[in-house]
Amino acid sequence: MELRTLKVFVEVVRRGGFSHAGKAVFLTQSAVSKAVRQLEDELGVILLDRIGHRSTLTAAGETVYRRALRILSEQEDLLGELSELRGLKKGRLRLGLPPIGNDAVFAPIFAVYRNRYPGIEIELVEQGSKRLEEMVRSGEVDLGASLLPVPQEFEWQELRNEPMHVLLPAQHPLASVGDIELAALRDMPFILFEGGFALNPIILDACRTAGFTPAIAARSSQIAFIVELVALGLGIGFLPRLIAEQRVNDRVRHVAVTAPAMAWHMAWIWRRGAFLPHAARAWLDLAAE
Repeated sequence: MELRTLKVFVEVVRRGGFSHAGKAVFLTQSAVSKAVRQLEDELGVILLDRIGHRSTLTAAGETVYRRALRILSEQEDLLGELSELRGLKKGRLRLGLPPIGNDAVFAPIFAVYRNRYPGIEIELVEQGSKRLEEMVRSGEVDLGASLLPVPQEFEWQELRNEPMHVLLPAQHPLASVGDIELAALRDMPFILFEGGFALNPIILDACRTAGFTPAIAARSSQIAFIVELVALGLGIGFLPRLIAEQRVNDRVRHVAVTAPAMAWHMAWIWRRGAFLPHAARAWLDLAAE
């Protein structure tokens, strides 16, 4: 069994098909299909259920996919350790960042790191917290930023712990109060982030604790658009305090939410017990400063 064949199979699963996988590994669609069939023949099991242009994992395929991720991540660890032993002056840092908070939280660290370690090549990937956990698990990134709590398979270092604020139109009667109990917002339409954003469960779980299910007026992946919708009176939004302070405009106010309190508890995560490159350790040291 070759590592290259395993990588091709993993990419087929990740990309959802043979043609997209081929582009990722620089092979033709027929070569990708041949590699997967070769792996099936070698293992004596069918890995993919091929229906038209779609392919889904069989039970055996799920097992092989899970093991293949571990094998390929171990390969990454091996290559990383060997690079460290060779004493390379240049290195690579693969970072996974969430879409929320990049300018307020991560950009300042990035600027200082680039100035301090100009020889380190930095690869940035922007995904939601759950997807970043998958990428850390599979070794696609060295470090990912995710909301706590995280599974026990990860080690973590706290980055920020910010209370959540509600965004209200400036003319709203509650816009001038010091803080708001979540139950007081039950009759207002909510503007949430798109599915997959880790902030949504925080908000919805707090609503359930407060005894209501909010009406959702809209969803967006763009903070600026959510702020604008709030300014126009289409609903209320939520942001961590630090980000709200930098993103609201004159037509929007942000107020702390209490009872129950909500928090944006962000941490850097990496695989427990895995080799962590020097470039990643240097990033964690800087973030801790």
